[in-house]
Amino acid sequence: MADLGVILGDLDAETRTIDDVVANLPASDWARATPAEGWTIAHQVAHLAWTDEKALIAAAHPEDWQAEVEELLKGGEHYVDDGAAEGAEQPPRELLERWRTGRARLAEALAAVPDGQKLPWYGPPMSAASMVTARLMETWAHGQDIHDALGLTREPTARLWHVARFGTRTRDFAYLLNSLAPPAEEFRVELVAPDGSTWAFGPEDAEQKLTGSAVDFCLVVTQRRHPADTDLVAQGADVEEWLTIAQAFAGPPGEGRKPGQFA
Repeated sequence: MADLGVILGDLDAETRTIDDVVANLPASDWARATPAEGWTIAHQVAHLAWTDEKALIAAAHPEDWQAEVEELLKGGEHYVDDGAAEGAEQPPRELLERWRTGRARLAEALAAVPDGQKLPWYGPPMSAASMVTARLMETWAHGQDIHDALGLTREPTARLWHVARFGTRTRDFAYLLNSLAPPAEEFRVELVAPDGSTWAFGPEDAEQKLTGSAVDFCLVVTQRRHPADTDLVAQGADVEEWLTIAQAFAGPPGEGRKPGQFA
């Protein structure tokens, strides 16, 4: 069973690395465009704050989640973008404080979720540990957009294990999002971790296999890099197809990044 306290600690560490980057940015840099079309750095932070607030509803007030679903249905495909755009209009200092306050409240609420309780979400219901992992995955992904916008390179950490594991566990979810039948057989995924060790997922005797660096795999499953711009090697037609649709986050299929965009 996953140690909720450990994952919460890793989520806090991940958010702090992004906070450290944006906290001292001049207001003009908050308006800098990121690789996500139409999104500035302010949009990225606003989205993290907005999603934390939605997760807080799921964790602390699940009885109110149906109203959130109804808002989603009314907002349609622009629901998420509208939330980011609204938050991006806030002064940077206010937006940053909103994010800090919201993520602290969410951490407290998730720590109090009883064992075995499933939380509602835009995708399948999930445990508190899975919710924290999802927040870490998304925080890391949007942090990548911010680093890319500023031309910064960040050092990979062991926290990527959570993202990598989440990326493998959401394989079938990505197929269903694209109206495709998931392969019947599991894949073997072997990744080189930041410290040089190997992270392995799936059966050792699987006929189809994916190998490469953990950071590149995480970039692909969060759609922050095109597979062609990574060191990932797919052995098997189904694995090759998966790389083109892999998506660890909820919502409609994303557009991802173009090949050569970060060559």
